Amino acid sequence: MRTPDDHRTPPVREPIRIVAVDDHSLLRDALCQLLNAEDDLRVVAEADTSVGLGEIVASTAAHVVLLDVEMPQHHAPTVVAELTARFPLLRVLMLSMHDHLPLVQELLARGAHGYLHKSAPRASLLSAIRGVMARDPQVMIALPCSATPGTALGGAGHTLSPREREVLTHVAGALSNRQIANELGITEATVKRHLRNIFEKLGAASRIGAVNKAVEARLIDPSAKAKQPAAQQHAVRRSVPFPELAFRRVV
Repeated sequence: MRTPDDHRTPPVREPIRIVAVDDHSLLRDALCQLLNAEDDLRVVAEADTSVGLGEIVASTAAHVVLLDVEMPQHHAPTVVAELTARFPLLRVLMLSMHDHLPLVQELLARGAHGYLHKSAPRASLLSAIRGVMARDPQVMIALPCSATPGTALGGAGHTLSPREREVLTHVAGALSNRQIANELGITEATVKRHLRNIFEKLGAASRIGAVNKAVEARLIDPSAKAKQPAAQQHAVRRSVPFPELAFRRVV
């Protein structure tokens, strides 16, 4: 026998609230259009920088952050660790053009809930978002078939983090540790720590050796090795301010 309750309409679930962070506006716009076309997904904010991202998450009550790995003034592992510590229920999914397994492992260790190469099919992205919200214990990792352990771990240079490559690019430009610290807004001690890690990972004994190995492995732009005028090398560079937050609320 049926009761009146049998005919009640099931409660409508709130759409998954998403913040999309990518410094490439065309890719970000396409991503937002793709997500908003789904009934159960809703992009509540988008940004081209991770600066101030915690405030965006707080103000939008976001469930998921889609975070690009490489952006200016951005160290992905640190951002992920800070977000997941501040918002324990937040789910962070990484999007990247890189397929280096050590980088994937580092980001997952810092609290990311998935890692998808930007060439991954639409279905993988949607599945990853819905999976993390369903508290699926499995982690979504979508990489090209070419990113096998043999190729991704084939060279020590592939283990360099985005920040380490950034530091090494400045080393190639003949900047001192102090100048690099000023450029990146970090301390000299942090620069030295990054350099120690770089030397160990590349098997290099000097700054020049590390730069040469990184160029050979195509980890940094070869043009960065161009020698600068002596006056420019020894000039103290002014700190580069963080870019203004490009943040558009869509709710």
